[in-house]
Amino acid sequence: VQLVESGGGLVQAGGSLRLSCASSGRTFSNYAVGWFRQGPGKEREFVATISADGGNTYYADSVRGRFAISRDKAKVTVSLQMNSLKPEDTADYLCAAAWTYYSDTYYYSQSDYDDWGQGTQVTVSS
Repeated sequence: VQLVESGGGLVQAGGSLRLSCASSGRTFSNYAVGWFRQGPGKEREFVATISADGGNTYYADSVRGRFAISRDKAKVTVSLQMNSLKPEDTADYLCAAAWTYYSDTYYYSQSDYDDWGQGTQVTVSS
């Protein structure tokens, strides 16, 4: 599945952004979806994930309570609502999809994901 992220940009600390991950040509019906990020000079890290049925989510400790992942009922878009942004949230954000037989399962390891988008840049100024 081909993935396209959008919604990145420049925002002041304390502000909000909403990222979207869209599947081109196919639905996400049987895919768990995750968001990862890679900051300048840092390794790629897990941010959030949602199960194929949308019923289960999991977050990195650094974003829990500030970010929310969701998917639309048609399961063609997965969003990441980011609130109370901090300068340390500055990174290239990528979405990834993992086909799964189990609709209620999510994944937080990069190695579980087969398909990746190109990323969208988020910059948080202090």
